[in-house]
Amino acid sequence: MKTYVSPTQRPDTETVVAVGSFDGVHLGHQALLARLKERARHYRVPSVVYTFDPPTRVLMQGVEFLSTLPEKLDLLARYGIDEVIAVPFTPEFAARPKEAFLDDLRTLRPRALVVGEDFHFGKGRAGGLADLKGVSGDVVALPMHSLGGEDIKSTRVREMLKAGDVEGASRFLGRHYDAQGVVVRGDQLGRTIGYPTANIRVPEGKALPLGVFAARTIIDGQAYPGMANVGYRPTVDGRELRFEVNLFDFDGDLYGQEVQVKFWHYLRGETRFSGLDALRAQLAQDALDARARLSE
Repeated sequence: MKTYVSPTQRPDTETVVAVGSFDGVHLGHQALLARLKERARHYRVPSVVYTFDPPTRVLMQGVEFLSTLPEKLDLLARYGIDEVIAVPFTPEFAARPKEAFLDDLRTLRPRALVVGEDFHFGKGRAGGLADLKGVSGDVVALPMHSLGGEDIKSTRVREMLKAGDVEGASRFLGRHYDAQGVVVRGDQLGRTIGYPTANIRVPEGKALPLGVFAARTIIDGQAYPGMANVGYRPTVDGRELRFEVNLFDFDGDLYGQEVQVKFWHYLRGETRFSGLDALRAQLAQDALDARARLSE
């Protein structure tokens, strides 16, 4: 998959283009991508995703993001997209008039445009579907995708994660929610109570569910069962948010390595225990529960 940061970087050829933030690449996004690929096959031209980094709501509303740009690019490549234009979304870009955005699209020479039915663009969200029809005679506006009677939106996925509902988030995403980050040194408290953990640093602003979870950690392409904790460690008077994983069947040095953690099942919320012995006993139960969930 080829990637660009501006429409002017790609070859001067016809395309079919889908536009959106694609934060999380959830089932609604996937339906849009499927239509993009269908129209690209029909016209026999490349499928192009025009997206924004960071997602528009992250800049405009200060929300957390579901996918870093590398995570989003990986997902889009997995779904078979030919090209991605990931435009840096800055206050200056957001303030551009709708005509400037339409000029960007004209540069791509789109035989068809694929968007959500509520798509707007330009300063003050002044542009809409009627404007897009001046760029391409084939504008596909997909309705909101739903599951179980509920609209599938990135905002809803964030709400589920905030509540620890990783199963609900996974249903909307069509896959287990995950976070990629680098293993860094912690205070090694887990080793002293028999549950060593890898401390993972993710990019600032990445949405993480709070609590203790059954999880699988991908290391060099291999998945290891374990349990993940995201929280402040109240038992030891922690003050900063930590993201840690305890791997059941791994023995090695991970410092400096990038790993991917897939959240499988919510086990419990964060709790302040009376001491390390009580914490150790609870972790033993958590490990049993996590193994049971991961074996289902």
